[in-house]
Amino acid sequence: MPTGTLTHMPRQHGHDPRRKPKREQRGRGRAEGGFGPFRQPDEPRRADRSRGGSTPRRDADGGQPRERYRVVGKRRASQQRTRRGASRPARDGDRQPRRRRGRSGDVRDEITRLGGAHGTDYYKQLMKAADAFSRDHERDALRLLRPLRDAMPDSPSVRELLGLTHYRLAHYPAASKELEAFVELSGSAEQHPVLMDCYRAQRRWGKVDGCWREVTAASPGAEIVTEGRIVAAGALADRGRIDDAIALLTRADRRVTKPKPYHLRLWYALADLEERAGNVPRARSLFDRVRREDAGFADVAERLAGLR
Repeated sequence: MPTGTLTHMPRQHGHDPRRKPKREQRGRGRAEGGFGPFRQPDEPRRADRSRGGSTPRRDADGGQPRERYRVVGKRRASQQRTRRGASRPARDGDRQPRRRRGRSGDVRDEITRLGGAHGTDYYKQLMKAADAFSRDHERDALRLLRPLRDAMPDSPSVRELLGLTHYRLAHYPAASKELEAFVELSGSAEQHPVLMDCYRAQRRWGKVDGCWREVTAASPGAEIVTEGRIVAAGALADRGRIDDAIALLTRADRRVTKPKPYHLRLWYALADLEERAGNVPRARSLFDRVRREDAGFADVAERLAGLR
């Protein structure tokens, strides 16, 4: 499993920093979104369950956190990396990474190197921001991270955490901007599922599809690929392509001896799509598979009861 920055930071008061995004009241001009596998598990479901409807749909996620703030400068030697456009020949106008970082070093080394004389203070400030993030104090994290981003725009760790913080706050355009910078600086596809959900929130379908191609080309690990697959399928369903969305998830639907949480999320998402498509027996079977593994998973018991 790739090493995450927050695994190198103290977790306090029992909070898991890799939690779900918050949903705020939408103001004027705010982009809709966050309706991929990253939505709040208790968020009201859309009343319209019609096939191919034009209203963006919020898919259930099973209540498990997906955000990961990773050490992007310290990776396993075997881990594959990707850049934007790496899966296809470069074309004029393609954005190229400003800098590719080596695998050695860690966040402290990165910040002290980029921060120069202020490196030690910047590192302490980043740790405070990470702690605020882990305590669900996103506004405090933003206040701490913005000056760091301005001082060290080439810091992947700062851009990554700032992007995830914006994502939690449903600031999808800002989140995508920061995560795009993280991708360019790090060459990593590890945050692509979150970036895809930001694009999905803004209905930037081409970007969602492009990120999904990069995930499949990079193959950064089963969990990340599965999360990206769920977002990609949700984006297809948003465009009325329910059959294509079902096919995309079905290709990864395998019986496993010891299912992991991401297996349950995929089964749940597939069951949701099957129900929307009118394939009730198939949906019931999938929901029951999830329930047998974890009866408390999201609202699976309620969903299953509603199909009897």
